[in-house]
Amino acid sequence: MVAKRVLVVDDEEPIQDVIQGCLEDVGGWEVLRAASGGEGVDLARSRLPDGILLDVSMPGMDGFEVLQRLQADPATQLIPVILLTARVQPEDRAKFAELAITGVILKPFDPMALVDQVAAAFGWEM
Repeated sequence: MVAKRVLVVDDEEPIQDVIQGCLEDVGGWEVLRAASGGEGVDLARSRLPDGILLDVSMPGMDGFEVLQRLQADPATQLIPVILLTARVQPEDRAKFAELAITGVILKPFDPMALVDQVAAAFGWEM
């Protein structure tokens, strides 16, 4: 079986480190990392990951703009996206429900459960 490739777009390096460790060590997946929205869009276009974990709150291009750009590009529009967010207010949840996303993982997340959450959201067998 070919390992899944996951792109993590988050401006916080320690969070990238934790996610990469979990997904590689437990999931056996290849992890690509982007520290900004622009870098994430570029990596998604050039490497075509099987799924994307996308932080909502980033300086410059936030997760919503990244999602919009990915969905507007025929090369990346079908890549499933899970949002990573600390936003849990009712209005945030309502906005998430309107987006064409695969799921939402709340920060702080449980590293021990992350692989199962990601696999379930993307519909991948473990």
